[in-house]
Amino acid sequence: LFPAAMSNQLQNTSSLSTAGTWNLLDVRNSSPVRTAELRPLPVSPWDIALCVTGTLISCENAIVIAILFYTPTLRAPMFILIGSLAFADLLAGLGLILNFVFIYMLNTEFVTLISVGLLIAAFSASVLNILAITVDRYLSLYNALTYHTERTVTFTYVMVVLIWLVCIILGLLPVLGWNCLRDEASCSICRPVTKNNAVVLAVTFLLVFALMMQLYLQICKIAFRHAQQIAVQHQFMAISTTKGVSTLSVILCTFAACWMPFAMYSIVADSSYPMIYTYATVLPATCNSVINPIIYAYRNPDIQKSLWLACCGCVPSNFSLRPRTSSDV
Repeated sequence: LFPAAMSNQLQNTSSLSTAGTWNLLDVRNSSPVRTAELRPLPVSPWDIALCVTGTLISCENAIVIAILFYTPTLRAPMFILIGSLAFADLLAGLGLILNFVFIYMLNTEFVTLISVGLLIAAFSASVLNILAITVDRYLSLYNALTYHTERTVTFTYVMVVLIWLVCIILGLLPVLGWNCLRDEASCSICRPVTKNNAVVLAVTFLLVFALMMQLYLQICKIAFRHAQQIAVQHQFMAISTTKGVSTLSVILCTFAACWMPFAMYSIVADSSYPMIYTYATVLPATCNSVINPIIYAYRNPDIQKSLWLACCGCVPSNFSLRPRTSSDV
Protein backbone atom coordinates (compact mmCIF):
# COMPACT_ATOMS: atom_id res chain seq x y z
CA LEU A 1 0.00 0.00 0.00
CA PHE A 2 2.51 2.61 1.13
CA PRO A 3 5.89 2.07 -0.54
CA ALA A 4 4.36 0.82 -3.80
CA ALA A 5 2.35 3.98 -4.19
CA MET A 6 5.17 6.29 -3.30
CA SER A 7 7.84 4.63 -5.43
CA ASN A 8 5.91 4.93 -8.69
CA GLN A 9 6.79 8.59 -9.00
CA LEU A 10 10.47 7.85 -8.39
CA GLN A 11 10.42 5.08 -10.97
CA ASN A 12 8.72 7.28 -13.55
CA THR A 13 11.32 9.99 -12.97
CA SER A 14 14.10 7.46 -13.39
CA SER A 15 12.67 6.12 -16.64
CA LEU A 16 12.33 9.63 -18.06
CA SER A 17 15.88 10.53 -17.17
CA THR A 18 17.25 7.43 -18.92
CA ALA A 19 14.96 7.41 -21.95
CA GLY A 20 17.22 9.74 -23.85
CA THR A 21 20.09 7.27 -23.76
CA TRP A 22 18.32 4.50 -25.67
CA ASN A 23 18.97 5.99 -29.10
CA LEU A 24 22.60 7.01 -28.58
CA LEU A 25 24.89 5.59 -31.27
CA ASP A 26 28.34 4.30 -30.63
CA VAL A 27 30.75 6.15 -32.92
CA ARG A 28 32.81 3.05 -33.65
CA ASN A 29 30.18 0.47 -34.54
CA SER A 30 27.08 2.61 -35.12
CA SER A 31 24.95 0.30 -32.96
CA PRO A 32 22.48 1.37 -30.28
CA VAL A 33 24.06 1.66 -26.84
CA ARG A 34 21.39 0.68 -24.33
CA THR A 35 22.92 2.37 -21.31
CA ALA A 36 19.61 2.24 -19.46
CA GLU A 37 20.03 -1.49 -19.07
CA LEU A 38 23.22 -0.85 -17.12
CA ARG A 39 21.59 1.54 -14.66
CA PRO A 40 19.96 -0.02 -11.61
CA LEU A 41 16.67 1.38 -10.41
CA PRO A 42 17.46 3.95 -7.70
CA VAL A 43 16.32 2.78 -4.29
CA SER A 44 14.55 5.32 -2.12
CA PRO A 45 15.90 5.64 1.44
CA TRP A 46 12.30 5.89 2.60
CA ASP A 47 11.53 2.50 1.07
CA ILE A 48 14.56 1.06 2.83
CA ALA A 49 13.33 2.52 6.13
CA LEU A 50 9.89 0.96 5.59
CA CYS A 51 11.46 -2.41 4.74
CA VAL A 52 13.62 -2.32 7.87
CA THR A 53 10.56 -1.37 9.92
CA GLY A 54 8.68 -4.30 8.39
CA THR A 55 11.52 -6.65 9.35
CA LEU A 56 11.47 -5.44 12.95
CA ILE A 57 7.68 -5.75 13.08
CA SER A 58 7.83 -9.31 11.77
CA CYS A 59 10.48 -10.44 14.27
CA GLU A 60 8.74 -8.91 17.29
CA ASN A 61 5.32 -10.31 16.53
CA ALA A 62 6.61 -13.72 15.43
CA ILE A 63 8.06 -14.12 18.93
CA VAL A 64 4.71 -13.19 20.51
CA ILE A 65 2.83 -15.68 18.32
CA ALA A 66 5.35 -18.44 19.08
CA ILE A 67 5.03 -17.84 22.83
CA LEU A 68 1.23 -17.93 22.71
CA PHE A 69 1.18 -21.01 20.48
CA TYR A 70 3.60 -23.09 22.55
CA THR A 71 2.23 -22.09 25.98
CA PRO A 72 -1.00 -24.03 26.70
CA THR A 73 -1.86 -21.85 29.71
CA LEU A 74 -2.17 -18.74 27.52
CA ARG A 75 -5.58 -19.52 26.05
CA ALA A 76 -7.78 -16.99 27.85
CA PRO A 77 -9.84 -14.52 25.76
CA MET A 78 -7.35 -11.76 26.49
CA PHE A 79 -4.50 -13.79 24.96
CA ILE A 80 -6.60 -14.71 21.92
CA LEU A 81 -7.02 -11.01 21.18
CA ILE A 82 -3.32 -10.35 21.77
CA GLY A 83 -2.50 -13.21 19.40
CA SER A 84 -4.83 -11.85 16.75
CA LEU A 85 -3.21 -8.42 17.06
CA ALA A 86 0.26 -9.97 16.79
CA PHE A 87 -0.78 -11.93 13.69
CA ALA A 88 -2.17 -8.77 12.07
CA ASP A 89 1.05 -6.87 12.76
CA LEU A 90 3.11 -9.83 11.53
CA LEU A 91 1.23 -9.72 8.22
CA ALA A 92 1.75 -5.97 8.07
CA GLY A 93 5.50 -6.42 8.55
CA LEU A 94 5.69 -9.15 5.93
CA GLY A 95 3.60 -6.99 3.61
CA LEU A 96 6.08 -4.13 3.90
CA ILE A 97 8.98 -6.47 3.10
CA LEU A 98 7.19 -8.07 0.13
CA ASN A 99 6.12 -4.68 -1.14
CA PHE A 100 9.73 -3.53 -1.19
CA VAL A 101 10.74 -6.66 -3.12
CA PHE A 102 7.87 -6.28 -5.57
CA ILE A 103 8.64 -2.62 -6.26
CA TYR A 104 12.23 -3.21 -7.33
CA MET A 105 12.01 -6.73 -8.75
CA LEU A 106 8.48 -7.54 -9.90
CA ASN A 107 6.51 -4.35 -10.42
CA THR A 108 3.31 -5.38 -12.21
CA GLU A 109 -0.28 -4.20 -11.76
CA PHE A 110 -1.53 -7.52 -10.38
CA VAL A 111 1.32 -7.84 -7.88
CA THR A 112 0.77 -4.22 -6.81
CA LEU A 113 -2.92 -4.88 -6.15
CA ILE A 114 -2.15 -8.04 -4.15
CA SER A 115 0.45 -6.20 -2.08
CA VAL A 116 -1.87 -3.27 -1.46
CA GLY A 117 -4.69 -5.59 -0.46
CA LEU A 118 -2.46 -7.42 2.03
CA LEU A 119 -1.36 -4.18 3.68
CA ILE A 120 -4.90 -2.77 3.86
CA ALA A 121 -6.19 -5.98 5.44
CA ALA A 122 -3.27 -6.25 7.88
CA PHE A 123 -3.26 -2.66 9.14
CA SER A 124 -7.07 -2.59 9.34
CA ALA A 125 -6.98 -5.79 11.41
CA SER A 126 -4.31 -4.26 13.64
CA VAL A 127 -6.45 -1.21 14.41
CA LEU A 128 -9.64 -3.24 14.93
CA ASN A 129 -7.87 -5.71 17.22
CA ILE A 130 -6.62 -2.82 19.34
CA LEU A 131 -10.23 -1.65 19.57
CA ALA A 132 -11.32 -5.18 20.55
CA ILE A 133 -8.70 -5.29 23.32
CA THR A 134 -9.95 -1.92 24.58
CA VAL A 135 -13.54 -3.19 24.62
CA ASP A 136 -12.39 -6.33 26.45
CA ARG A 137 -10.67 -4.27 29.13
CA TYR A 138 -13.73 -2.10 29.57
CA LEU A 139 -16.08 -5.09 29.92
CA SER A 140 -13.77 -6.76 32.43
CA LEU A 141 -14.23 -3.73 34.70
CA TYR A 142 -17.82 -2.82 33.92
CA ASN A 143 -19.08 -6.42 34.30
CA ALA A 144 -16.46 -7.65 36.73
CA LEU A 145 -18.76 -10.21 38.40
CA THR A 146 -20.07 -11.79 35.20
CA TYR A 147 -17.12 -11.16 32.87
CA HIS A 148 -15.61 -14.65 33.06
CA THR A 149 -18.97 -16.32 32.36
CA GLU A 150 -20.04 -13.99 29.54
CA ARG A 151 -16.66 -13.62 27.82
CA THR A 152 -16.11 -17.22 26.79
CA VAL A 153 -13.36 -18.39 24.49
CA THR A 154 -15.94 -19.22 21.83
CA PHE A 155 -17.36 -15.69 21.93
CA THR A 156 -13.86 -14.24 21.57
CA TYR A 157 -13.07 -16.48 18.60
CA VAL A 158 -16.30 -15.39 16.91
CA MET A 159 -15.38 -11.73 17.41
CA VAL A 160 -11.89 -12.31 16.01
CA VAL A 161 -13.30 -14.12 12.97
CA LEU A 162 -15.69 -11.23 12.29
CA ILE A 163 -12.82 -8.74 12.52
CA TRP A 164 -10.77 -10.71 10.01
CA LEU A 165 -13.71 -11.18 7.63
CA VAL A 166 -14.21 -7.40 7.51
CA CYS A 167 -10.51 -6.79 6.96
CA ILE A 168 -10.20 -9.44 4.25
CA ILE A 169 -13.11 -7.83 2.39
CA LEU A 170 -11.38 -4.44 2.65
CA GLY A 171 -8.18 -5.99 1.33
CA LEU A 172 -9.95 -7.54 -1.64
CA LEU A 173 -11.54 -4.27 -2.79
CA PRO A 174 -8.53 -3.04 -4.82
CA VAL A 175 -8.21 -6.43 -6.55
CA LEU A 176 -11.92 -6.46 -7.37
CA GLY A 177 -11.71 -3.14 -9.20
CA TRP A 178 -11.86 -0.51 -6.48
CA ASN A 179 -8.60 1.09 -7.60
CA CYS A 180 -7.34 4.04 -9.63
CA LEU A 181 -5.09 2.21 -12.12
CA ARG A 182 -7.34 3.31 -15.00
CA ASP A 183 -7.93 6.82 -13.66
CA GLU A 184 -4.81 8.37 -12.21
CA ALA A 185 -6.65 11.58 -11.37
CA SER A 186 -8.73 9.74 -8.76
CA CYS A 187 -5.71 8.30 -6.91
CA SER A 188 -5.09 9.03 -3.26
CA ILE A 189 -1.68 9.53 -1.68
CA CYS A 190 -1.40 5.72 -1.65
CA ARG A 191 -1.78 4.55 -5.21
CA PRO A 192 -3.72 2.50 -6.35
CA VAL A 193 -6.23 3.28 -3.58
CA THR A 194 -8.78 5.84 -4.76
CA LYS A 195 -9.17 9.14 -2.98
CA ASN A 196 -12.73 8.31 -1.88
CA ASN A 197 -11.71 4.94 -0.43
CA ALA A 198 -8.77 6.51 1.40
CA VAL A 199 -11.07 9.13 2.93
CA VAL A 200 -13.52 6.43 4.07
CA LEU A 201 -10.71 4.45 5.71
CA ALA A 202 -9.32 7.58 7.37
CA VAL A 203 -12.70 8.67 8.72
CA THR A 204 -13.32 5.13 10.01
CA PHE A 205 -10.01 5.29 11.85
CA LEU A 206 -10.99 8.62 13.44
CA LEU A 207 -14.26 7.06 14.63
CA VAL A 208 -12.37 4.07 16.06
CA PHE A 209 -9.99 6.40 17.88
CA ALA A 210 -12.90 8.45 19.28
CA LEU A 211 -14.52 5.23 20.55
CA MET A 212 -11.25 4.13 22.15
CA MET A 213 -10.94 7.48 23.93
CA GLN A 214 -14.47 7.16 25.28
CA LEU A 215 -13.87 3.58 26.48
CA TYR A 216 -10.59 4.47 28.19
CA LEU A 217 -12.28 7.44 29.85
CA GLN A 218 -14.91 5.08 31.24
CA ILE A 219 -12.17 2.68 32.37
CA CYS A 220 -10.51 5.50 34.30
CA LYS A 221 -13.81 6.47 35.95
CA ILE A 222 -14.51 2.88 37.02
CA ALA A 223 -10.95 2.46 38.32
CA PHE A 224 -11.18 5.62 40.42
CA ARG A 225 -14.56 4.54 41.77
CA HIS A 226 -13.13 1.15 42.77
CA ALA A 227 -10.23 2.89 44.48
CA GLN A 228 -12.58 5.03 46.54
CA GLN A 229 -14.68 2.02 47.56
CA ILE A 230 -11.73 0.11 49.03
CA ALA A 231 -10.94 2.21 52.06
CA VAL A 232 -8.53 -0.25 53.63
CA GLN A 233 -6.20 -0.12 50.61
CA HIS A 234 -6.92 3.51 49.81
CA GLN A 235 -3.32 4.66 49.61
CA PHE A 236 -2.20 1.64 47.61
CA MET A 237 -5.14 1.88 45.25
CA ALA A 238 -4.59 5.59 44.74
CA ILE A 239 -1.01 4.96 43.62
CA SER A 240 -2.03 1.98 41.49
CA THR A 241 -4.88 3.88 39.85
CA THR A 242 -2.68 6.88 39.09
CA LYS A 243 -0.15 4.58 37.47
CA GLY A 244 -2.91 2.93 35.45
CA VAL A 245 -4.23 6.25 34.20
CA SER A 246 -0.71 7.27 33.19
CA THR A 247 -0.35 4.01 31.26
CA LEU A 248 -3.65 4.59 29.47
CA SER A 249 -2.52 8.08 28.52
CA VAL A 250 0.68 6.69 27.04
CA ILE A 251 -1.27 4.07 25.06
CA LEU A 252 -3.69 6.61 23.60
CA CYS A 253 -1.02 9.21 22.86
CA THR A 254 1.17 6.62 21.15
CA PHE A 255 -1.71 5.37 19.02
CA ALA A 256 -2.71 8.91 18.06
CA ALA A 257 0.85 10.04 17.34
CA CYS A 258 1.40 7.09 15.02
CA TRP A 259 -1.85 7.08 13.05
CA MET A 260 -3.36 10.57 13.29
CA PRO A 261 -0.94 12.35 10.90
CA PHE A 262 -1.47 9.76 8.18
CA ALA A 263 -5.26 9.70 8.65
CA MET A 264 -5.58 13.47 8.49
CA TYR A 265 -3.20 13.74 5.54
CA SER A 266 -5.17 11.05 3.66
CA ILE A 267 -8.27 13.20 3.95
CA VAL A 268 -6.80 16.50 2.74
CA ALA A 269 -4.18 15.32 0.22
CA ASP A 270 -4.16 13.42 -3.08
CA SER A 271 -1.62 11.94 -5.49
CA SER A 272 -0.52 15.39 -6.70
CA TYR A 273 1.03 16.25 -3.32
CA PRO A 274 4.81 15.84 -2.82
CA MET A 275 5.75 12.25 -1.97
CA ILE A 276 7.99 13.34 0.90
CA TYR A 277 4.91 14.29 2.94
CA THR A 278 3.35 10.89 2.34
CA TYR A 279 6.51 9.09 3.46
CA ALA A 280 6.73 11.32 6.54
CA THR A 281 3.22 10.32 7.66
CA VAL A 282 3.37 6.66 6.60
CA LEU A 283 6.51 5.74 8.53
CA PRO A 284 5.08 6.68 11.97
CA ALA A 285 1.89 4.75 11.14
CA THR A 286 3.88 1.58 10.46
CA CYS A 287 5.87 2.13 13.67
CA ASN A 288 2.66 1.57 15.62
CA SER A 289 3.00 -2.12 14.78
CA VAL A 290 6.49 -2.02 16.29
CA ILE A 291 5.13 -0.59 19.54
CA ASN A 292 2.04 -2.83 19.82
CA PRO A 293 3.89 -5.97 21.01
CA ILE A 294 5.61 -3.93 23.72
CA ILE A 295 2.36 -2.40 24.97
CA TYR A 296 0.00 -5.37 24.72
CA ALA A 297 2.24 -8.44 24.95
CA TYR A 298 5.67 -7.97 26.49
CA ARG A 299 4.27 -6.03 29.46
CA ASN A 300 2.12 -9.01 30.41
CA PRO A 301 3.67 -11.01 33.30
CA ASP A 302 2.42 -14.34 31.93
CA ILE A 303 4.04 -13.71 28.56
CA GLN A 304 7.18 -12.42 30.28
CA LYS A 305 7.35 -15.64 32.32
CA SER A 306 6.97 -17.79 29.20
CA LEU A 307 9.64 -15.74 27.45
CA TRP A 308 12.06 -16.19 30.35
CA LEU A 309 11.42 -19.94 30.36
CA ALA A 310 11.90 -20.18 26.60
CA CYS A 311 15.13 -18.16 26.55
CA CYS A 312 16.79 -19.05 29.85
CA GLY A 313 14.88 -22.08 31.14
CA CYS A 314 14.22 -20.28 34.43
CA VAL A 315 12.37 -17.36 35.99
CA PRO A 316 14.15 -14.62 37.98
CA SER A 317 13.65 -14.89 41.75
CA ASN A 318 12.33 -11.33 41.94
CA PHE A 319 9.80 -11.91 39.15
CA SER A 320 6.20 -11.10 40.12
CA LEU A 321 3.87 -14.05 39.63
CA ARG A 322 0.72 -12.04 40.16
CA PRO A 323 -1.70 -13.04 37.40
CA ARG A 324 -2.58 -10.22 35.05
CA THR A 325 -6.24 -9.76 34.18
CA SER A 326 -7.90 -8.08 31.23
CA SER A 327 -8.62 -5.03 33.31
CA ASP A 328 -4.95 -4.42 33.95
CA VAL A 329 -3.58 -1.61 31.83
